[in-house]
Amino acid sequence: MELANFFKLLSKQKFTLIIIPLITIIISFFLVRNLPNVYQSESPLSTGLVDQTQQILNSNETTQESQINQEFSNLIEMMHLKKVFNQVSYKLMIHDLTSDQPFRVPSKDVEDLNISARQHAIKIYNERYEKNEPLSLLIQDEKGLQNVIGSMRYDYSSLNNKVNIYRSQNSDFITVGFESEDPQLSAFVVNTLIDEFIKFYSQQVKTNQIKAKNFLNNLLKQKRSSLDEKLNGLKNYKIENRVLNLNEQAKSLYSQIADYEGKKEQTEKDVVAYIGAIQGINNKFKPRDRKYFESTLTHLNQDILRTKAKLRNLNDLYIQSNFEEEYPSRIDSLQNVLTSQINALTDKSIFNPLLAKESLIQQKLTLEISLDLAKYSIKSLNYELIRLNKKFDKLVPFEAVIQSYESDIDVAGKEYLEILQKFNQTTMESDFSINLRQVELAVPQRAEPSKKMLLVILSGIVSFVFCLVILFVVFFLDNTIKQPKELANKTQLPVIGHLNLINASTLDLKQLWSNSNESPQMLKFKDLLRSIRFEVDQELGNNKVLVINSLRQQEGKTLFALSLSYAYTMINKKVLLIDGNFINPGISKAINSKTYINDYLNGKIKNFGKDTESLISVLGNPGGDISLLEITSKDIIREKINKLKAEFDIIIIEASSLDTLNKSKEWILFADKVLTVFEANQNVTVAKKQYIDYLATIGDKFIGWVLNKVTIGTPLTTKTNWYTNILKKVNKSS
Repeated sequence: MELANFFKLLSKQKFTLIIIPLITIIISFFLVRNLPNVYQSESPLSTGLVDQTQQILNSNETTQESQINQEFSNLIEMMHLKKVFNQVSYKLMIHDLTSDQPFRVPSKDVEDLNISARQHAIKIYNERYEKNEPLSLLIQDEKGLQNVIGSMRYDYSSLNNKVNIYRSQNSDFITVGFESEDPQLSAFVVNTLIDEFIKFYSQQVKTNQIKAKNFLNNLLKQKRSSLDEKLNGLKNYKIENRVLNLNEQAKSLYSQIADYEGKKEQTEKDVVAYIGAIQGINNKFKPRDRKYFESTLTHLNQDILRTKAKLRNLNDLYIQSNFEEEYPSRIDSLQNVLTSQINALTDKSIFNPLLAKESLIQQKLTLEISLDLAKYSIKSLNYELIRLNKKFDKLVPFEAVIQSYESDIDVAGKEYLEILQKFNQTTMESDFSINLRQVELAVPQRAEPSKKMLLVILSGIVSFVFCLVILFVVFFLDNTIKQPKELANKTQLPVIGHLNLINASTLDLKQLWSNSNESPQMLKFKDLLRSIRFEVDQELGNNKVLVINSLRQQEGKTLFALSLSYAYTMINKKVLLIDGNFINPGISKAINSKTYINDYLNGKIKNFGKDTESLISVLGNPGGDISLLEITSKDIIREKINKLKAEFDIIIIEASSLDTLNKSKEWILFADKVLTVFEANQNVTVAKKQYIDYLATIGDKFIGWVLNKVTIGTPLTTKTNWYTNILKKVNKSS
């Protein structure tokens, strides 16, 4: 719905949307028709940032794309520096002042220069160019020379606006372009700008490299001195404390301690073993041990006797069995057992007690001597271990100090090597030339395609879009009520109908209802009026008094009251139209009515409406600063209106607008129903809101709104003398 309304607004303003762009196109055509041709020259500048063939020091490093883009951006911004463009400006001015064929027509400031002033200007420009310095605006002479540059449009702003510097896609090249009215000028500016930028950039890089090299050299000397100082400190500390190689000494001491501890442990084991062996020898000299030896021989003798008895029995069985074959093997086996037992007894029997005792005594003496040696060796080993541990403990403080020295030396060495690497790299970079170079010289080119027609068309499009934007803003900010639905939503009160805006200067109601007028606007008006008449008739029911007012003046309630009155006559209703607007009695003035409501209420007019045969009657008023209740009392007014109800089918009263306060509300006291006219394309202001709230308080007496002057289809205009002609027609017809 909103979009449809916007298109209606565009349709309404279609001539504006056509005329304004057309005027803009015409003006643009006359403005651009004398524009000179444009010549553009370009030249590529190789940077070496992406080209690996030009990168020797960092050939194995991969640079991220973001870093590359940042470096290109830095280069482009440096080319836009005013310091670089000043050099170009100086070269251009020197060329135009010294050449017979200047790039541009000399300006008035240049023509005003005499020979000496021209020579002075050339001298100053050359000096500033050689020193690469800007002109000082604090010096009046140089300020004037800067104005001369500006008059030739060779200043920074003029040149920078026409220069186009950009990176060619993702390549290693920066393209520098310039456009002007002279092809030679375009090529000269491009070549000069690139040349001056390469000089400026090379100087900056070389200066920075020299500063970095000197700084790193001094820092390298400081780090070397610090490293040597720490090395000398470590050396002196080792000499003072007789430390040759702390790690080797610690290892040697630890190895000796471990060796002595092993010997001590082995000696302690030998002492225990010697004591046990001596104790064993002593036990062999006890009687109990000899008894055990003799008892062992007795046991062997008994085993031999038993074996011989078994052998005899077996031989008897062998003889008794008549020499069976199974007994020889058993006899042989038992014979072998007897032989082994006899041998064992023989071995035990070959023993000289005196020889064994002598041998044991010799062993005991030997073991006692070894035991004494082992005990004395333990004391010696303990003493040596104590000595080695004390010597090892003395090395611990040395280790802490030496580790501190070595840690400092390690840090200082790393710092020294890192700075040395940077110094070597900076030294190598300073020996190489700058990678920036102009690949191709800029040459004069043909004129660019004319943009005059494009500018003219673009101006028309821009003006058209601008008009659309303005209309959209107006539409978006427009809070006026244009449709009945909007009025109902904003007031929260019913709307019983609306009337369209018509463009007739006069309105003949009789002709309107005679079907002789086939105008679509009039037919629409008549249909809408019929609809309102039906709704009003339904709301009135058995009631007859209808008050028509508005929120403010000039909203069309007079025309509506007349039209509604005539519409009721078309259904054979006897209608009384009362002009209750004392402030602006439009109905009374239009028909020159001499029958006033004042006279009727005061009793000067008797039996009004009884003798008339016309379907419509009018009671006017003489106007003036008066209200209804000032004419007579409420009871008399109510009585008089009741008499009129008996004579007429419907009484339509046009009251003043609600902004007249009580003058409109007094008529509402005697009305059966109230109908308010609201003019379309008006806002609901704060002042109107209080009147709307009042209408809401009268309850069912208020039947609704009539939205008047609604734009339907083609926008129409209204005339101020509508109601005057309508009243005249109504008066004649009645």
